[in-house]
Amino acid sequence: MSRVSKPLTVARLNDALLGCFANVKPSATMDHLVRYLGTWSGSDKLFMLIQYALKLLVPFLHLRARLQHRAGLRDSPTSRAAEGYAKLDNLLGDSRTLWRIWGFLPIFQWLISLERSPPATRNLLTIERLQGWSMLAYYPLEHLYYLGSKGIIPSSIPSPFSLFSEKKRRLALDPNKLGLWSCRFWAVYVVLHFAHLIEDRKLLKQRHSSIRKAKGTGLTNEEKKEMAQRWDAFWSEVVINLGYLPLTIHWSLEKGLFKNEVWVGVFGLIAAAASFRTGWKATALPPVPEVKEEATETSSAPVTAYDVST
Repeated sequence: MSRVSKPLTVARLNDALLGCFANVKPSATMDHLVRYLGTWSGSDKLFMLIQYALKLLVPFLHLRARLQHRAGLRDSPTSRAAEGYAKLDNLLGDSRTLWRIWGFLPIFQWLISLERSPPATRNLLTIERLQGWSMLAYYPLEHLYYLGSKGIIPSSIPSPFSLFSEKKRRLALDPNKLGLWSCRFWAVYVVLHFAHLIEDRKLLKQRHSSIRKAKGTGLTNEEKKEMAQRWDAFWSEVVINLGYLPLTIHWSLEKGLFKNEVWVGVFGLIAAAASFRTGWKATALPPVPEVKEEATETSSAPVTAYDVST
C-alpha cells in the first residue's frame, strides 16, 4: 500500500523551515564556548589567538605572492588577502587595547583581596604585591600611550610644578616613551612571575611529598588527578611566561629585540594558545559524579563505577 502524504500546511512549512534547529542536538562544546567567550578574558584570548596567527599568516602570504610573481604565476608581487588580514590584525590590536581601558580595576580588586587572603608564603606575598604595583603603573601608561597615539589627548599638558612658578611649563606626553615605559612595567611583572613559579613549584613538590608521608603509600586516583591538574596549570603558566618574556623585552627597548617581526607572531601565538587553553580548562564544568551501581546477587559488595585502587 502506498503511504498517503500529509498535506502541506503553513504549520508544517513553519516547522520545516523556521524550526529546522529542532534536528540539531545540544552541544556541550557549544555551551562551553559560549560560556568562555561570554567573559571579557575569554573573548580577549580568542582575539589574541587570531591576532598573532595573522601576524604569521600575513608575511607568509606576502612571501608566497613574491615567489609566484617571480615564477610568472601572478601579475603583482603583493597579496591583497595579506593586506586585508593586516588591517584585521591592526583592528584587533586597537580593540584589545581599548577594551583594557578598565584593566586597572581588577588589579585594585586583586591587591585588596591579597591583603585579606594572603598566599601561602611570605615570598609569594611580596612577589604578588610587587606584581600588583607594576600593573598599577602599566595600565595608566598604556592608556595614555594609546589615547596619545590616536590624537585623543594633547601631546603636552601644563606641568603641576608651574603652579608654584611664574613660568608656564608644560609636561610632554610622548606616546612612544609612554609605550616603552608601560611595556617595561609589564616586563617587570613577567620576570616576577617566574619567581612566583619557582615558589609554586616548591609548594607543589612539598604537597606531593606530604601526602605520601601522611599515608605511607602511593596517591589515590583522586589525589593523582588533583596533582596532575595542579602541575598542568603550573606548566601552562611557564609556557605563557616564556611567550611573553621576549615580547615584553622587545617592546621595552627603543630599537627592539627582533629585527624580524615574525618572531613577535611566533612568541605571541605561543602565549595566546597557552592562555586560551588555560582559560578553556578553567571554565569547564566539573564532571558529573557517577552513581554507584546496585549490587547483584553474585557480588559480595557494591560495585562502584569508578576505580579507587592506588
